[in-house]
Amino acid sequence: MRIGIITPAPPRSLHGNRRTALRWAKLFRQLGHRVWIAQSYGGQPCDVLIALHAKRSFDSIRKFRRLYPNKPLIVALTGTDLYRDLRRSRRAQTSLELATRLVALQPKALDDLPPRFHAKTRVIYQSVGPPNQIQNLKSKTQNFRICVIGHLRDVKDPFRTAKAVRLLPERSQVEVVHVGAAMDERMAVGAEREMHANPRYRWLGELPPERVRKILYSSQLCVHSSKLEGGANAVSEAIVAGVPVLASRIPGNVGLLGEDYPGYFEVGDTRGLAKLLWQTETDAAFLARLKACCRGLALNFSPQRERQSLADLLAEL
Repeated sequence: MRIGIITPAPPRSLHGNRRTALRWAKLFRQLGHRVWIAQSYGGQPCDVLIALHAKRSFDSIRKFRRLYPNKPLIVALTGTDLYRDLRRSRRAQTSLELATRLVALQPKALDDLPPRFHAKTRVIYQSVGPPNQIQNLKSKTQNFRICVIGHLRDVKDPFRTAKAVRLLPERSQVEVVHVGAAMDERMAVGAEREMHANPRYRWLGELPPERVRKILYSSQLCVHSSKLEGGANAVSEAIVAGVPVLASRIPGNVGLLGEDYPGYFEVGDTRGLAKLLWQTETDAAFLARLKACCRGLALNFSPQRERQSLADLLAEL
């Protein structure tokens, strides 16, 4: 089968949609299909079209549906689709109407979809490479290392962890290592200023994936503070790595971690995050509880499960 994948994120982009497109292309090829990826649909031949982002891929979705009214069209929903655009964008709403199937990255997404779309929506968790391919490292420092993995964008609330560790007692051994590219000059300047003023915070910029993974595996904790998210790769990677997560209480995080996960703080709540950080650093039983919760979720993010979910989706069509 010929499968086309449309993602508005350009080649070598830093955005998660490009990573999703590349990973799905790899999994589809493992299933024996031919795959191409493009930023927009220009009439390329395919048996199935998959479009990431309902609003931003609208022109491609509409063009494909006009050319091929009976061919399968899959629209993968991003965080901005679910938690912003669907409420006010007619283009995003029309994309959902035109789709044969919708894909969400975590089950809480259904709460924000109109009920008429539930029957054609499938949840496919984003997978992470098997942990046996990565050496389980320990930090060389004696400090309590916290990693923040994510590009510096407003929607990620990137400096929330840095602000929180300023509130910790002087005897705290916490250090924050932040990995991710600054998406504009303002963010880069902000990170540099924070490092100058906050000795507990280090920003390393964009790093190769293997180095990012080593930093994750050498950390005692990962913090994910996004204001809006469809289903973050960083959370999935931390879960598979066995590194417990503290996360903002947003649907995209709750969908991955579960309603009863004990490591949530409210969006923008610096003091609440600081309290959790201190509890995690000083209360071994609480840290063990977070680790146990993550271990119980790890199988959700296996490549085999994601590949099978994609195979099942194609079989339906």
